[in-house]
Amino acid sequence: MSEQKQAQQQVVIVGAGMAGVQTAVALREQGFTGPVTLIGAEPHQPYDRPPLSKAILLGKAEDSAFDVDFEALDVELRLGLDVTGLRAADHEIDTEAGPVPYDVLVVATGAHPITLPGAEGVPGVHLLRTLDDAVRLGPVLERRHTVVVVGAGWIGAEFATAAREAGCAVTVVEAADRPLAGALPAEVAAPMAGWYGANGAELLTHARVDTVETGRVVLADGRELPADAVVVGIGARPATGWLAGSGIALDPSGAITADERLRTSLPDVYAVGDCASYPSARYGKRLLVHHWDNALQGPRTVAATITGADTGPYDPVPYFWSEQFGRFVQYAGHHADADELLWRGDPAEDTWSVLWLRAGVPVALLAVGRPRDLAQGRKLIETATAVDPARAADPSVPLKAAVR
Repeated sequence: MSEQKQAQQQVVIVGAGMAGVQTAVALREQGFTGPVTLIGAEPHQPYDRPPLSKAILLGKAEDSAFDVDFEALDVELRLGLDVTGLRAADHEIDTEAGPVPYDVLVVATGAHPITLPGAEGVPGVHLLRTLDDAVRLGPVLERRHTVVVVGAGWIGAEFATAAREAGCAVTVVEAADRPLAGALPAEVAAPMAGWYGANGAELLTHARVDTVETGRVVLADGRELPADAVVVGIGARPATGWLAGSGIALDPSGAITADERLRTSLPDVYAVGDCASYPSARYGKRLLVHHWDNALQGPRTVAATITGADTGPYDPVPYFWSEQFGRFVQYAGHHADADELLWRGDPAEDTWSVLWLRAGVPVALLAVGRPRDLAQGRKLIETATAVDPARAADPSVPLKAAVR
């Protein structure tokens, strides 16, 4: 795109989280000179989310605002503004403050946490997605309340970790037979169940919530759990409800179906981050990745496509990390179509890894306290480099030395 044409192009980014902010930054880094407007629903200065379940929750930090000088970047911030609709034919979005025209639109609205049916509006019931959520939960930890966490996924484990560190009594209720049931196979997730009890938290599996009342949670089997506070962590859905009637293509999960360069089905509209799925040639399927690294990397592709500096299709190796119960857990790849699973180390110990292979080629890796495994395994996944299974299963052998 010529500089003259860029100067006439109005880019509007809806969503001021990691994906939206990084899109604005990437546009300027790649030389875009036209006006850029960043719209956020929250009134706060744009901030990073991972610290919400860690430092901010425990009162070790007041906020996690991005270190970005929006004024120096000449990016207009419009915060505390809800976007209510998209009229593609008019090249306008509707907001509470009136319509906003665009030449190029980037949707980066992220995801909304799933609420627990029947628990909406009950005093003492919390979600953990926003800065305001973390601020409201701070006093719960300070007072060392008795807490029930619904859901033993990543966010449930991280909140339980923080609550135990603060001295709260914690019970985690999980409907499945194990923690992380939606993310990891049974044999890999099973060792993690022991982390809860070892750190003073009670984990109840095969446990479904029947009702949530002020001061207690009643399970489907009749058990009653005292609860000064209830924290719900049962997943998230793409925040795309405002796009109803716009004509934009969504998949059954509600995610925008972006193409390999994160373009949507509507002209001049892109989608990035938690709100969008994309086709992965690496894994032969469409992926919806609700993690920080995806929101960091995708904007570079969007900016490159907008500016005409096409860098090729967006198809990274998915990556995320979690800090729970004194362990640093990292995951790279996508294991659904693997045909072989290798253990590197004993899951009864503090550090171990699992490597998934397909036809001898690594496709995913989970590392618990083994960052070197993660770094080397991620490179093998990116380059589709086959390994010798016997050597790759030996934790004393660096993964890069297990290459065939």
